[in-house]
Amino acid sequence: MISSKAKGYLIGAVAAASYGTNPLFALPLYSEGMTPDSVLFFRYLLAIPVMGLMLLFRRGSDQFKINVRQLAQLFIMGILLAMSSLTLFMSYTYMDAGIASTILFVYPVMVAVIMAVGFKEKITFTTLLCIIMALSGIGLLFKKSDGSTISLFGTLLVLVSSLTYAIYIVGVNQTKLRYMATLKVIFYVLSFGLLVFLIKIIIQDNFTPPLSILAWINLLGLAIFPTAISFLCTTSAIQLIGPTPTAILGALEPVTAVAIGVFFFGESLTPRIILGMALIIMAVSLIIGGEDIHRQLLHNHRLFPRKKKNN
Repeated sequence: MISSKAKGYLIGAVAAASYGTNPLFALPLYSEGMTPDSVLFFRYLLAIPVMGLMLLFRRGSDQFKINVRQLAQLFIMGILLAMSSLTLFMSYTYMDAGIASTILFVYPVMVAVIMAVGFKEKITFTTLLCIIMALSGIGLLFKKSDGSTISLFGTLLVLVSSLTYAIYIVGVNQTKLRYMATLKVIFYVLSFGLLVFLIKIIIQDNFTPPLSILAWINLLGLAIFPTAISFLCTTSAIQLIGPTPTAILGALEPVTAVAIGVFFFGESLTPRIILGMALIIMAVSLIIGGEDIHRQLLHNHRLFPRKKKNN
């Protein structure tokens, strides 16, 4: 019988890989003429009932209650998550989705910087090294093997997406929302995020509805795999193996997105891109597992102490 730890690692891997399927469903919708605003509007619209049913099934109808303070905090978090989703999906129209997803993965490094600057957390040598590694990885991805560069605007969009997601994570963990059930937070965050896309569509008058059965299938795929399944599996994995291993398994997210881009959409995969991806993934893994790695090295040092020299 599979152990709970092994089950946790498996679920964590599914969570990361499922979130990496964003390009698989989004890019065909762009090909049919849908805008990022409309794609995300339908993604959130279809995902909200799914998350609501999960919350109702697991927690009961009383769990939908929130107070005025929570309402304000969830509204702000909804705007942040919507902006992160929008800038990421916009970047797909300027650069390869696999590269965009890899650059997005620097958000844990941004979280570490935000916590150091805004909340006076100590910046360690490991953190500085990780920042340099992450920036070097982005630099490698920014310049192609033929000497040309990827879209600067697309790169900025992804960095804004990563930054807003990092602020969202810090916001949730530095407010009373950290004591709220994860499903409840996600349900209301998606609900308020939906309003962002609705208002934006009305103001810009750029609504593009799905016109085929395949489009609806892709929209359902977006609502189910990188949204409902990913969030649910992430929550379950954290309960089984903890937040650090779950976050490190998140490295499968950009790997999945790159694989989808290469095999389904003919995106390029060069040694330079692989090296850039590796640097970013290593930097993020060290940031997330820094304390655990330090404790393990200290433990190993104590197991093999130096012999005292005889005078």
